[in-house]
Amino acid sequence: MRQYNSLHDIRTDIANGQITCRQLVEHYLQNIKEKAELNAFLEVFEQEAITQADIVDHKIANGTAGKLAGMVIGIKDVLAYKGHSLQASSKILDGFKSLYNASAVERLIQEDAIIIGRQNCDEFAMGASNESSAFGNVLNADDTSRVPGGSSGGSAVAVQADLCLVSIGSDTGGSVRQPAAFCGVVGFKPTYSRISRYGLIAYASSFDQIGFIAKSVADAALLLEVVAGKDGMDSTASERDVPAYSELLSTDKKYKIGYIRDCFENEGLDAEVKEAILGVKEMLKDDGHQVEAVDFPYLDYIVPTYYILTTAEASSNLGRYDGVKYGFRSGNVTDLTSLYKKTRAEGFGHEVQRRIMLGTFVLSADYYDAYYTKAQKVRRLIKEKTDELLQEYDFLILPTAPTTAFKIGENIENPLAMYLADIFTVQASLAGVPAISIPAGRDANGLSIGLQLMTRSFEEPQLLAFSNYIMDKITVEA
Repeated sequence: MRQYNSLHDIRTDIANGQITCRQLVEHYLQNIKEKAELNAFLEVFEQEAITQADIVDHKIANGTAGKLAGMVIGIKDVLAYKGHSLQASSKILDGFKSLYNASAVERLIQEDAIIIGRQNCDEFAMGASNESSAFGNVLNADDTSRVPGGSSGGSAVAVQADLCLVSIGSDTGGSVRQPAAFCGVVGFKPTYSRISRYGLIAYASSFDQIGFIAKSVADAALLLEVVAGKDGMDSTASERDVPAYSELLSTDKKYKIGYIRDCFENEGLDAEVKEAILGVKEMLKDDGHQVEAVDFPYLDYIVPTYYILTTAEASSNLGRYDGVKYGFRSGNVTDLTSLYKKTRAEGFGHEVQRRIMLGTFVLSADYYDAYYTKAQKVRRLIKEKTDELLQEYDFLILPTAPTTAFKIGENIENPLAMYLADIFTVQASLAGVPAISIPAGRDANGLSIGLQLMTRSFEEPQLLAFSNYIMDKITVEA
């Protein structure tokens, strides 16, 4: 069976009688078995997916199928799926099964998506390389000595390696976009609040956002169309109407685009990444778009601000995992205090422990104003400057990541180097604006380079349409 790059192609072949949903699921299941060493999936719902495929085939034959019929999807191990294990790739949630569906997952099911399995990720979505999972590293399918990015590494590799058509993940500071860049696929984070977070395991609640990894912008647009919208289970979810994103993917407008000069002058930016993104910039200028350099003076403050705020929120959110109510419980305890201490020491991995301790420190009485309060003020400055630029420009473009996929173990002993892998993605997260990473070429080692675009809040239609246009242009020129 050929490799499919969009639901449109799958639906066309189904309509022509060339494939069935069951055959498609069996194809993906076979790929998962053959590429098990990539460690992208923690659990595969084999029989369940086949049964669902038969149901969808019947619906298609009867003309009653939903918008996502034929879409085989993997879900990151931070999204609740009723009756299935939910662990956030952590030992602390050993044995826990979800009692309900996340709102996003429920909406996928209602539109006849076929969920094929639960995907590996950095523990509690904390990481940029998928090396912090309690279940081992995920390997980049382009070069298995390299990381896939994180935290949605398993989700990105599953799409990259043709183990499913699309994945649904979470993006707190780039956790969908950065692995998409490392794996040569599309990674899309919508505006904060555009998608309900009900049923998403919390890392940093004012940043967390569900996002999508796909091979085409069209599939990301269709997924957003299905899962976005108000939700009575999440008071932070926007009540704005949801456009038909999948029908708004064409554009012939000439846009005003800003490229952030500070990013391209950053000493950590790889020369080949810089060359590829500047090449896209020149292509856009040649095609009649107005492209100008813009200054963003807060680049050096983005990563520290992000990590102060997210670790503080993590310290609060992860306090619920104590060995009392559910999940892992240490067997070597003598009293209630030792239960808490030993369960958390044995159940959480080193990176999660590091971030909880950092967060607890910045929230402590002696340091609250010096760190947390100040970081909130800087976040406001970052948001205001980003919004100011986006009032003047339709889009901001910059690299998704400063390098291509690095070697496994290369940064594991250097948390600062690992955190700086997020330097270009956290701006959109701090500002709450939508952002997307699309493939923009490969370096001399054949590793993928990602181009990132940002636009104004709730302007996903123009972001998706313009991204689709750029991908078509890059494909034609290649």
